[in-house]
Amino acid sequence: MDRRTYLKSGAGAATGLLLAGCVGGTGGSGGETETITIGSDIPYRPFEYETESGELTGFDVEIAQAVFEEEMGLDYEFQKTSFDGIIQSLNNGNFRVIMSAMTITDDRDEQVDFSDPYFTAYQTIVVLNDSDIDERSDLKGTSVGVQKGTTGAGAAEGLKEEFDGDLTLKKFDQINGAFNALINNQVVAVINDNTVNAEFVANNDNVRFVEGEGEAAAQGKNAPPYLTLTVEEYGIAFREDDDDFREEVNDALAAIRDSGAYEEIYANYFSG
Repeated sequence: MDRRTYLKSGAGAATGLLLAGCVGGTGGSGGETETITIGSDIPYRPFEYETESGELTGFDVEIAQAVFEEEMGLDYEFQKTSFDGIIQSLNNGNFRVIMSAMTITDDRDEQVDFSDPYFTAYQTIVVLNDSDIDERSDLKGTSVGVQKGTTGAGAAEGLKEEFDGDLTLKKFDQINGAFNALINNQVVAVINDNTVNAEFVANNDNVRFVEGEGEAAAQGKNAPPYLTLTVEEYGIAFREDDDDFREEVNDALAAIRDSGAYEEIYANYFSG
């Protein structure tokens, strides 16, 4: 398997500042352009991360630009927020929406409202190249790294239940902590979203995906060649009293799909 088949670096993609302004559109008082504040867990390559010069870039960042700036005529800014408490922060009014590679789940849907899905992802397993982990059952009796509050952590909890508790979960505030633990032999595997794992694999010669058929194949999806534990859809999250704005964002998401802008952004970061 070519580790570089599944993801592009995004090096040629447009970048935006962490506080990303734009021109055009009206809203707010006095004819000023309204600014939409976006809660996001940063870094989470390739969805949102900072370049060496401090600019914010990534798939979610470019989708935000296309939706809020280009379609809706609004300013936008990203606010760094821990993923583990990001829904509570949204509901406390710290920002208007969440764009943070967030999977739509029943539990989250009880706390927030979601846009129409804008991305399909899978939970996957990465290990060191010389690991003897070749299938999901090999993880029994080992330790795995996950990010707190994520569906990767949920998938790992499911494996732990499947193994009658014989799996140790080490949870980190950010996914980079789990990746570092793998490199330093503190865990034997990391369970996380496929595209973020792919970025890690593409930039580290000593790690690989665990391969094989999984949930994507079971659901008849166009499954990647690595093992998939789940099939998930990402959405933009809103407070439950923000229905009109959510519908406007859904219209903008549909518009960037119809115009081809979505596919152009997708091609900057992902292959296939």
